[in-house]
Amino acid sequence: MNYKKNKVCIIGQGFVGLPMAIAVANSKNTKGKNFYNVLGIEKNNSRGKFLKEQINEGNLPINCSDKKIYSMFNNTKNNNNYSISTDISQITESKIVIVSINFEINHETTEDLSNVYCDITNESSIKAALKMVIERYKRIDGLVNNAYPRTKDWANKFEDIKLASWKQNVDWQLNSYFFISQQVAIQMAKQQKGSIVNMASIYGVVAPDFTVYNDTNMSMPVAYSAIKGGLINLTRYMASYFGPKLIRVNAVSPGGIFDYQNQNFVNNYEKKVPMRRMGKPEDIAPSVVFLLSDDADYITGQNIIIDGGWTAI
Repeated sequence: MNYKKNKVCIIGQGFVGLPMAIAVANSKNTKGKNFYNVLGIEKNNSRGKFLKEQINEGNLPINCSDKKIYSMFNNTKNNNNYSISTDISQITESKIVIVSINFEINHETTEDLSNVYCDITNESSIKAALKMVIERYKRIDGLVNNAYPRTKDWANKFEDIKLASWKQNVDWQLNSYFFISQQVAIQMAKQQKGSIVNMASIYGVVAPDFTVYNDTNMSMPVAYSAIKGGLINLTRYMASYFGPKLIRVNAVSPGGIFDYQNQNFVNNYEKKVPMRRMGKPEDIAPSVVFLLSDDADYITGQNIIIDGGWTAI
């Protein structure tokens, strides 16, 4: 991050909005300082309800001024921001302005741009969203690629996958990640600074263990493995290419994350992983925060695996 500018602008999709907003909180550049914090809360989802309770109980500092941290949460099944949300209580007052922007297809653009409508699968939509952000804030300091668009037949058996479906999923995910990263990197190159984090997977590193799906109707989509593997090497390519521009590009590869899956699957998975449990969203978010921050200033081209030891055996 370029703290000399006293402004940090970070864009993401998915569950990473709040981790991005507090990326600076744990950085060596800001430790001990205070942050003004303004949260955009969706009152009808689990995260919004949780945060509202925390605010009412006095656990979160909410101070309105011209120095703000903006964050908007997505309406997802699991409370992915739970652990990061509780960390807000450690944030106090600072002169640094942090702008956390969520690109989301299911929300209209808000006036403060904490939430920006963007169809990650559409080139024109990506360009329009980025143009809006750059015109407002003049810079982009961080990008987290976490969107997960997919077709309805995504999880079909290998033998049953239509070529058109395969092409669509690769286009929606890998190609979209490439395009938004390309456009953001062009802006970061002008700044001579920036950090991009791609959300990959252990199944971009190793082959699936199909026995964990025994006695369930679940499976591992073949396109998922291909896309995540490609994303990890795209990360390495970009890190090498943009290194001279001081743009860092890294990936984070989670293992299985508990999301109220079939209990047979959970039991099968937990027997196989050395730590004997599935991952939690709060196991992943700190690494995203770290890679966005200046604490990771000499780390690029890496794939951080967070899997409870799955890939160690």
